[in-house]
Amino acid sequence: MSKLKDKVAIVTGASKGIGAEIARHFGREGASVVVNYASSKDAADKVVKDIEASGTKAIAVKADMSKSADIEHLFKETQNAFGRLDILVNNAGIYRSCPLEDITEELYHRHFNLNVLGLLLCTKESLKYFGKDGGSVINISSVASTNAPANLSIYCATKAAVDALTRSLSKELGPRNIRVNAINPGLIETEGVHKAGFSEGEFREWIESETPLGRIGQPDDVSPAAVFLASSDSKWITGEHWTITGGFR
Repeated sequence: MSKLKDKVAIVTGASKGIGAEIARHFGREGASVVVNYASSKDAADKVVKDIEASGTKAIAVKADMSKSADIEHLFKETQNAFGRLDILVNNAGIYRSCPLEDITEELYHRHFNLNVLGLLLCTKESLKYFGKDGGSVINISSVASTNAPANLSIYCATKAAVDALTRSLSKELGPRNIRVNAINPGLIETEGVHKAGFSEGEFREWIESETPLGRIGQPDDVSPAAVFLASSDSKWITGEHWTITGGFR
């Protein structure tokens, strides 16, 4: 039985990596999916085709999650296409490794505008579209919110903020039957991780040496948890943080 049959989900930052795999997995479980992207149209269209091949509906919508006008556009397009909203996955985000000496105001604001403010604005906008039965908000955080590696201070700070927002919003939105949970992955092998240079070398070797299951993660190690938190199986779970790291702490 499909866990998300007849549900409608928005997944932000869904053209690649964790977001793309969550979108695909939602489709396989019967949901109609809005695949948000900021710049990678071809990749987003590929995710849409993959979802449609599983027998459900999907659309790709370009929108910058750090801009309120774009966020409003994303939700309006969702309403126009599917007429409802049940699930929001706040996955869009950026990260850059740099030492303290190289931090700039621009770098700080770029991280916080997308990773934190964008999440807040998206969740705020979702309140206009969730129905009387409420909905599920899933925030993609990171083990970096607590592990806090060196040279990732801004990124770690944004993810610590996501953890706090998850707890606070779960209390605020619970009376509306809107559940808010977070998934805190470890190092996941994605296009972004390859581009950042984290997929090989000493950093990966250190992560794997400290990971009881002995490897870094893949996007499909994370997506089943998102399906669970989006489904009625988790109907009495809110304000939680699921650390999915292969045991790395």
